Parts: sequence; C-alpha cells; structure tokens
Amino acid sequence: MFKLIIVDDEPTVRNGLRNYFNWAEFGIEVVDEADDGDVGLQIVERVKPDIVLTDVRMLHMDGITMSAQIRAKYPHIKIVFVSGHDDADYLKSALQVNAVDYIFKPVNMQELRTVVERVVGELQEEQHKRGLVADMQVKLTQSMPLLLEKFLMSVIRDGVARPERIHSKLDFLGIKLPLEAAYWVIIVRIDDSALVVDNRTERDKQLLTYAVLNVCQELIDNHMAGYAFENHSGEYVGIVYGSMEQEGLENQLLLLAEEIRENLRQWLKISVTIGVGERTPEISGLPLSYMRAKEAADQKWYLGKNRIITMDNLETDPTSAYRFDSAQSEWFMSALKAADPEPLMHAVGELFDSLTRNRRDGFRYGRNVSLELILLSNRLMLELNIHCRELEDKEAELWERISSQETIDDLHRLLEAHLLEVCKQIQEKRSGKSRNVIERIRSVMDSRFAENLTVAEIAESVYLSSTYVSLIFKQETGETIYEYLTKVRIERAKELLRDPKNKFYEVCEAVGYSDPSHFSKIFKKHTGFTPSTFRDQIT
Repeated sequence: MFKLIIVDDEPTVRNGLRNYFNWAEFGIEVVDEADDGDVGLQIVERVKPDIVLTDVRMLHMDGITMSAQIRAKYPHIKIVFVSGHDDADYLKSALQVNAVDYIFKPVNMQELRTVVERVVGELQEEQHKRGLVADMQVKLTQSMPLLLEKFLMSVIRDGVARPERIHSKLDFLGIKLPLEAAYWVIIVRIDDSALVVDNRTERDKQLLTYAVLNVCQELIDNHMAGYAFENHSGEYVGIVYGSMEQEGLENQLLLLAEEIRENLRQWLKISVTIGVGERTPEISGLPLSYMRAKEAADQKWYLGKNRIITMDNLETDPTSAYRFDSAQSEWFMSALKAADPEPLMHAVGELFDSLTRNRRDGFRYGRNVSLELILLSNRLMLELNIHCRELEDKEAELWERISSQETIDDLHRLLEAHLLEVCKQIQEKRSGKSRNVIERIRSVMDSRFAENLTVAEIAESVYLSSTYVSLIFKQETGETIYEYLTKVRIERAKELLRDPKNKFYEVCEAVGYSDPSHFSKIFKKHTGFTPSTFRDQIT
C-alpha cells in the first residue's frame, strides 16, 4: 500500500478527502492528516509517506514552503496541491517544487481520480525501477568474486595499460594493489591433476578450489600481501607484494611458498608444485613475472612433483638439444625384435636421460618421441602376426595417458611398461606358446561344432581378436578356421550315419547344418559320396 497524508486547514476538506474518495481502490492508505504546513512536516518525518495532498494557503506555513522542504529532503514523495486560489503565481510556485498536479476547490472527484491514477502510475513505475536496481545490486554483489578473478587474470596476462587510471577499478572491487611495490607472481599446480581433480563431482571440485584458495589467501595475508585466484582447473595464481624498502622479502616469499605446500599436504592431502616468478617493481611488470612463474612450474616435467621451483631452475644448456633420428628408430626396432628386455630398457633409459637434458622443447618433444616408439612397436607386432586383445586395449588407453603425464619420469615408466609387454608377447610367439592358442581354438570347435559358429565367437571364447585367431590358425596349421570346422563336422556326420536309426535331416542338424541340400554337397565334396550312398556302403 502507498501511504498518503492530507494537509489542509479546513476540517471539512480534510474529512471529505479522507472519507468520500475510495483510496483503497488505488492501493493507497490515508495514514494521517495535518491542519498546517509545520505539522505536516513533522508527520512527513515520522511516517515517510509516498504522497502528500496539501492546501496551498495555510496560517503558519503554507503548502508551497512545506513542499519545498519536503522536496529538498525527500525528492521521491509525490506532491499534489489543492487550493481554491487559481492565480498564476501559486501555479508557478507549484511547478517550481515539481508538484505532480494542481487541483482546484471545490474538488471534482473525477478530476481527483484522474490525478490519483497518474500519481499511482508514477509510483508503481519508480517502485519497479527500484526493484530492478536492487536486483541488479544483489547480482553485482554475487558476481564480485568473478569480477575480481577476471580483473586479476587480465592484470597477469595483459598487464595494466594505463596504471594511473586503475584506482577507480581497484576501489570498485575493494582491493589494494599499489602501482609500485615489490611484486611476484606464484603459480600453485595440483600434482596428478587428472586423478585428483577431474574424477571429482562438480560440487567436490568447487569445494576443493574453495579450500585451496582459502589456504593460499590466509597464508599470503599472514606473510605479505596480495590475492589468490583460480587460473584454471587444478592451477591457482597468487599475486604477492611487499614494501620496496622491506628487507628479506625473497626469503619471506620462499617461506610463504613452503607453508602453502605443507598446509595443502597436511590439511587437504594433496601434493602441489609451486612456480615462483621474478621480482618486478611495479604492477605493470606482473605479466613478465607470471610468464616466469609458469616457466618455473613447467620444470616439474624434469625436476619432479611436490617442489618449489624458482628462476634458478630455468637455466638450460643451449648445446643440449637432442633429436630422435631414423638411425635410432631402426636400432629400437632391432632391439624389440630381439625381445631382450635388459638392453632395450637400458636404451630407453639413455633416451630419457637425453630428453631430460633437452629442456628447450620440453614435454611436447618427449611425448612425441614416446608416441613414435609406440608406433614402432605396433608395426613390429603386425609384421610378426602378433595380436593380443589385452595389449590392444591397453594401447588405446596408452595414447590418452601419454598426454596427461606431468613428469618425464612418469612418462618413462609408462613407456617402459608398454615395451616390456611387447617383448613378452614376442617371446611367447617364439617360445611356441602359440601352439597352446591353437589347441584352445580347436577345443572350442571340437565341442561346439553343432552350433552355427562364427570366427568372432571362437575368438571371444579364447579372449583374442578375430583377425589374430584367423591369422595364427592359418599360420600354424596350414588350414583356415572354417576348413577345420568342416572337417570336424564331416567326421562326426560319418559316425552318426553308421547308425541306421539316425535320419539324414537329424544328422544334418546335429553337425551344425540347417540346409540338408547344402550338407549333402559339403559331405560329397569331402568324402566323394552323398550321405545316403555313404550309409549304403557301410551297411
């Protein structure tokens, strides 16, 4: 409900306005009335009305004076004048105090209705706008963490183009970043992020992020000053600064990094690698410090996890460039063919030693060399007709895992395990264990010849691929799967035909054929007799 007060020095007018107009129809409640302007001001102060309906001429304080004071303090209150005086001076004064309208006495109810409709319309529109503003203010407050994060990310990536204009933005976000200070950027990366972060639910990911940032921010506040924020999943950035005159800041920074690492290990049970950028004397230098911190954190590839890595670790030997060439490729093929694990693993170790020294190209080159070795091993197994379903499944997974390894030692172990498995398969091939596979395949056909067997079903029964089963059976026996299966069926058919009680169609179905005509042709092709002639010969 909108609140209305009536100010008029005539009791009959006040009574008529209060009781002979349906204010409730417009959502208005008459909350009080006054007989003079000074009393009216007191009521306004007390009840804070939305509308003031007032006479112009009153004894102690007229309506114009009262309205001017109301307008100065409460500009949103709607003022409507009611007067029996229609001279232009009063009308002009009413306009000066931004009155909504001016009604002459005696009051015409239809005219009052029209004015009230317009006043209520204005009030409702303003109410709607205030609601929108309040809603926007709530949303703005809720989005402040995101705005702060977006701003800090732009500072470390793009820098500050005009530092002198940054103060208003800092004030708006409620943060303090001096234009000149001893600044550093640190990067905190969760080790084994694919396992620690990616496997969590979205809710648990957000809880982890909140916890990590809470630890980082609290320690930054304890040791120096600055802000921590999430850069992307599993990686957090800290902008840290101290006074230019303060001594021992570098040691304080390293102590901060160490406490962050230790607290995250102790309270959240996670391991992190922290890269520390170089010092910069002003806020505009933060992108360079961020780049150096990122380069330092990338050294986890060579130096390992759970470390604090500074600029000192970025020194590289320009003469240590290494390339895996065609000669080494051929050597590895020969070593794989020999299937001797010891010299092969020694060679893999030397390869990764060289890759470790080759920091110019980093993990991308190490990953590419590893993929090349996997391709070489796949090619060799194809050449040797070696197929292992388990190894094939592992290879598909291996391609994905290689790109997610965070250190060169992890990649080394992953590749070494794969090559050892390849060696094992080659050794089994050469040791005659394929004969066991043949016997298993024959056993399936010997026991299930009556079924409509396919190569795929046979392969599934011995846990191998269809292609491998076909190749190895042909290679070891000199006949195809179907040739052997047909031979088994014909021999069984001969046994059944010796018994006159067995009908021809029953024999046909018992050995896996649904079409007697087709069975008869197959039988004659392998024995030289039709089934009936064969029976006549032996009975």
